[in-house]
This record gives sequence, structure tokens and C-alpha cells, in this order.
Amino acid sequence: MARPPRSTVTLVGGVLLALAGAVVPAAAAPPSPAGGGGATDARSPVRQVQRDGQLAARGYRFQGRPIRGATGQQGAPALSPGQYLDSIGPNEKRYYAADLDAASAADFSATAVPPSGASVDLVDSLTTKIVRSGSGTCDSAAAMFGQREGAAPLTSAVSRVPTRSGTGTCDTAGRYLLVVERHAAHGADAARWPVELMFHVEHPLAKGATPAPPAADYGAGGKDAALPTTAPRDAAGGTGFNDARPLGPGVWRDRILPGQTLWYKVPVGWGQQLRYDVEFAGAPRSGHGSPYSFAGTQVYTPFRAPVGNGTGVFNPQVPYNGRAASLSMGTVPVSWTNRYEARSNIKPAHAAGDFTIAVTLGARAAEIAKDAPVGVVLRVAVLGRAEAGPEAAARSRAEGGGTGSPGTGATGGWPAIRVAGVSVGVVGVLLLAGLGLSYVVARRKAGAYGRG
Repeated sequence: MARPPRSTVTLVGGVLLALAGAVVPAAAAPPSPAGGGGATDARSPVRQVQRDGQLAARGYRFQGRPIRGATGQQGAPALSPGQYLDSIGPNEKRYYAADLDAASAADFSATAVPPSGASVDLVDSLTTKIVRSGSGTCDSAAAMFGQREGAAPLTSAVSRVPTRSGTGTCDTAGRYLLVVERHAAHGADAARWPVELMFHVEHPLAKGATPAPPAADYGAGGKDAALPTTAPRDAAGGTGFNDARPLGPGVWRDRILPGQTLWYKVPVGWGQQLRYDVEFAGAPRSGHGSPYSFAGTQVYTPFRAPVGNGTGVFNPQVPYNGRAASLSMGTVPVSWTNRYEARSNIKPAHAAGDFTIAVTLGARAAEIAKDAPVGVVLRVAVLGRAEAGPEAAARSRAEGGGTGSPGTGATGGWPAIRVAGVSVGVVGVLLLAGLGLSYVVARRKAGAYGRG
């Protein structure tokens, strides 16, 4: 659980591929996702240059102040709330310091953005920790690629949340350390990767305020939630968190390239929950290369904490072989007291604001689909009545107002229509999830925090 906001100086990603983008003027207007034949062979150099050029034109847009993390606890630069830019090498740790009070929650995130085409391994990961000198780790998290097809932005986030009693080892005021580490398997990409950091402080509620109880159930926002079925409207996804395309409830369509991630943001209020489906269109197949790639999605809180892993309800990834596939994802209702929950899909959903949706198509899809961009449809619902704040949400629930009841921004009442997902390979996805969980558990341990 972790998150932060704000920013300053803006930088633009994708510089290394700018020349490739200039070679292909058509990059700004890729062919229709429903197009037929006439495409270049997916494995040809021309096709690869075209795809890289299209991605370069929309490289991740970085934003933040330059900073250089220390290689050890000593000399760690001090962070104030805001957004920063650094870089990190394979199997390297970077240290940053933050002075925290005894009552506020502090949210941190790190987003690593490898260059397009960088090689990654299944368990290559980015980890974050909050460390209190002499008291061990306050919170830790790991984000893994979970695939070997190629790099994509990777975000890990942590929070320091004071306990209810205020007597925990990480409750005291003082200096804390954010530790960001990149784990890379032998033979992985050796380049330094840009890293975007965010740090946000959540001040405590006013004295005497009574927040809503935790919202630990999906309720109306579960797997079978009713989603909109209206005609889709066009929406061009952004390149990352900083330029994510604003969306409201409804049906939206876009086009995605192999190896690309598209970004959207949806406002979610107190007591509300986000629920959406992503449908990947079928595409004429080339008949060459690997029979399978993957399609994926993730949802992040206003402070960039990933929510969609380990929910037991939603799966953030499915196989893609050129046939239509779909994914469902969502959050529990936003409640201030969710911060005290242990489950990773509930704890982050503790603040209202813009939740970010990321949609990814695996790079290997270029060997499967004859047409470069694949059609994508998002069916987005925001369920529940938006409350004025944490206290209002508590009052509403006490009066019997269900968090799953449709409100102004809800899309309840529409029958759900979904594209059938690909069932082949589900066992492999489950095995992958088990491997990932074992790896993360093995990595989460306290200890000395010297150079990696």
C-alpha cells in the first residue's frame, strides 16, 4: 500500500527511440484495429521499426524534480512531499530520507520505466521499503514483471500508517528511509532505468471525527457487476500516470500496440468503488511465432499503490493468442479506515481521488496479430453514492445506505455484455501467480540495509 501526488519540472520519455518515430510518419495514425490483410510480416525489421517508432512517439512522460538517491543509509537525500526523478541499475538499492510526524500517514511510490525492448525475466522486480533506523521495516512491497516478453512500466508502493494505538515501532516522529531496489536475473537488461518517485503526506482526521468502518467486501462491484453497454466513445490512453486520459463511467474504445501500456484515470469518491472490464479485440493472425502472448490490466490508487493483485476475485492477466479476450478488475469501496486492513487489495483503497487504470498488451503479440494495433474496449462503472468525506460515509452506512447502491456516477441497471476470454493457458497463469507469491514472500524480510 502506498501512494503520493504532485510534481514540478516535466521531462519526456522515449528519447532513445525518437529517430525511429521520425522514420515512420504513420505512427501518429496507426491502421484500424479491425483492418484486414496487407500487413508486413510481424517478425520483419520493417515491422519492428514501425512498432518501435509508434511507441517512441508516445513514450512515458516523466514529471518531477531531479534527485540522486544514496547507495546506503548515510547521505540519503531528504524528500519533501512531491515528485522526483532518479535512475536505478540492476540489483542496485537507492536510499532516500523523509522526516515524518507521529500522526500522519506517509505514502511513497516508485515507478521504473525500462526502455522499449529491454529484456526482463519472470521474477525481475522493483521493491520498496520504509525503514525506521533501529526499528526494522515499517512496510514493504514488490512488483514483478511476471512475464518474459519485454519491459513495461513497473510500480511498487508502500505507506507508513501510524497504528490506532500510536504505540507501534514505526509510530514515532523522526527520520525514515525509503529504500528502492531493482532485482534483476542474470542476463537481464544492464542499462540504468529511469525511476519516478512520489511522496505524499496524509494528515490525520480532525479531533473527534468518526470515520466509516472498513469496506472489505466487493458487494455490487464483484465479478458479476452490471456494467454499461452503450455505444463506445473514443478515448486515447496516456503514456503514464502524469498524462493518463480522464474517463467517466461509460464505454470507451482505444487501440493498443504490442508491448504498449495505455493509461486512464477515473475519479472515485468516498464510499464509492471502481469496477471495469477490458476487452481485447480479435485480430487476423500471422501464422508465425509464438501462439500466445498476454493481455493485462492494473488499477492504482490516487497515491499509485497497485490494487489488483491477490484479490481472490479478479485476475490482472490472461493469455492472448489473437482471439478476443477480456479482463475484469475493480476496487472495494473507498473508506478511510481501510488503511488498517491487512489485505493488499483493501488497505490501499483508503483515500478518494483519481484511480489510474493501466492496460497492457504483451510484446509477443506482434508475432501473432497481422495488424499492429489491437482494438480495446473499456466498460467503466463507479458504484455507490459519493459522500462528502470519511465522516459522511460513516453516517450514510449507519443510516442503512449500502455502498454498492448505484448513485449519480453509477452504471447499475445495465446488463453486462462481455467478450469471451481465452480459456487455454489458465492453468499456466495460476502457476505463475503462485510462483510470484512465493518469490515476494521470500523477499520480504527485515535485515541490514547496506548496498545490494
